[in-house]
Amino acid sequence: MVPAVRVDFYDADELKAEVSWIPNKHYSGIYGLMKLVLTKTLPPDLQKVIVLDTDITFATDIAELWAVFHKFKGQQVLGLVENQSDWYLGNLWKNHRPWPALERGFNTGVILLLLDRLRKLRWEQMWRLTAERELMSMLSTSLADQDIFNAVIKQNPFLVHQLPCFWNVQLSDHTRSEKCYKDVSDLKVIHWNSPKKLRVKNKHVEFFRNLYLTFLEYDGNLLRRELFGCPSETDHNSENLQKTLSELDEDDPCYEFRRERFTVHRTHLYFLHYEYEPSTDHTDVTLVAQLSMDRLQMLEAICKHWEGPISLALYLSDAEAQQFLRYTQGSEVLMSRGNVGYHIVYKEGQFYPVNLLRNVAMRQVNTPYMFLSDIDFLPMYGLYEYLRKSVVQLDMANNKKALVVPAFETLRYRLSYPKSKAELLSQLDMGTLFTFRYHVWTKGHAPTNFAKWRTATTPYRVQWEADFEPYVMVRRDSPEYDRRFVGFGWNKVAHIMELDAQEYEFVVLPNAYMIHMPHAPSFDITKFRSNKQYRVCLKTLKEEFQQNMSRRYGFAALKYMTAENNS
Repeated sequence: MVPAVRVDFYDADELKAEVSWIPNKHYSGIYGLMKLVLTKTLPPDLQKVIVLDTDITFATDIAELWAVFHKFKGQQVLGLVENQSDWYLGNLWKNHRPWPALERGFNTGVILLLLDRLRKLRWEQMWRLTAERELMSMLSTSLADQDIFNAVIKQNPFLVHQLPCFWNVQLSDHTRSEKCYKDVSDLKVIHWNSPKKLRVKNKHVEFFRNLYLTFLEYDGNLLRRELFGCPSETDHNSENLQKTLSELDEDDPCYEFRRERFTVHRTHLYFLHYEYEPSTDHTDVTLVAQLSMDRLQMLEAICKHWEGPISLALYLSDAEAQQFLRYTQGSEVLMSRGNVGYHIVYKEGQFYPVNLLRNVAMRQVNTPYMFLSDIDFLPMYGLYEYLRKSVVQLDMANNKKALVVPAFETLRYRLSYPKSKAELLSQLDMGTLFTFRYHVWTKGHAPTNFAKWRTATTPYRVQWEADFEPYVMVRRDSPEYDRRFVGFGWNKVAHIMELDAQEYEFVVLPNAYMIHMPHAPSFDITKFRSNKQYRVCLKTLKEEFQQNMSRRYGFAALKYMTAENNS
């Protein structure tokens, strides 16, 4: 949603066959060769293009670089900067044998391509023949597409328009990059092309690193506004959104709540590497939760209690996303886990979009079941395996069931976590633990029937009651949370009501438990307690939700209205 910017994606899998025959030792693998097929990939009516590596930082307006196309003469079709390392000179170590290149060769991190002229020159045939010939003696590429570009240029020097080197200042430990500029203000493009990235040695590296981090921590939402007077080419979705927002009444005291439901948040799925294949027995379950920066300290503890896959939605600003990255990189516990999916939803608007976050985390679950938890709860040790066994025992695949994990709480920051149900009951009797929210919101978990749970040895069914909001395991295809509920209040209650309306059975597990850990109150609960208008709007949204329920589920939904009136 950046004004005047259109984004297109091309399926790399369709192009792999074009380059997969080329043996390549570069760390980028097969994708490092994809630039070679751009004449074939990009639309035939596209005449010229700037091609950038992803480790590029622009320190100027890219329009300046686009203007360089006017300087191309004769048969020049490629704009490139000379390579600033000694790689192609072939003297880095004994028996170092690079691909052929014109003198120092050229770096392909920044390329200006005249696509129409390249197609007329039969570029595809040109690079293929060159690659086939050189591979007979070289056996593989070391620098991916760059080796093949340079071999073609060695044969056809007239193809290149050499760009001033400030258009691709290449940062590595052994470069001539410092000769490209007198002062840092002369810089146009910084290229972090060393595998060491931000850890390279250069007299200005601290300046470059700060420039890069400043950009990463910049509020990306500002880019979505028409700061520079760019004409906005609104797409269909954007027009629909504008129409919906214009229909809202700005004088409505609950306008901000209603608007929140339609906010399109920037979202970065899989912010860190995720790799997990669900088990083949179709019982696998993912823990789902959401959090903001003030709950980050819970992550390590949850990872120690739950060994299975986890899907987390994090509500962060751009600057907090960088702090989160540094936090995880400094944690042995988190870095050792590849089965945790971190999905960042960037901050925008006045309220914490709790149900949107839950939905983002739920949509990324790749196991048949999900345990819908909250970040301030520690599941009992072994809950992951217990839930998987319950899937089979209760025939979850063929029944609409929501398995309830009884919730408890402690007021102690240092808790000796109970290793068994017997130990938990002992702590309950001693007053170290309590049933969750027993003193402020009994109705939320009363239907779990803790008195029965104490002695239960087999799963037992409980009935829905008003304001019931247990933590449950359900199938992945269960309904999402209602986005109208933001901040504090009724966000889980509405979801459990929807499960009941869809005839899910609530079954309490006799040997499962989770414990809420103490923390400072959230900003939203403080607003709820101190702001009367907040409470009024929440009541209005509740009523509207219940009306929607009666429209969708008809006569069956009447009980929700009467239960609410009686509660």
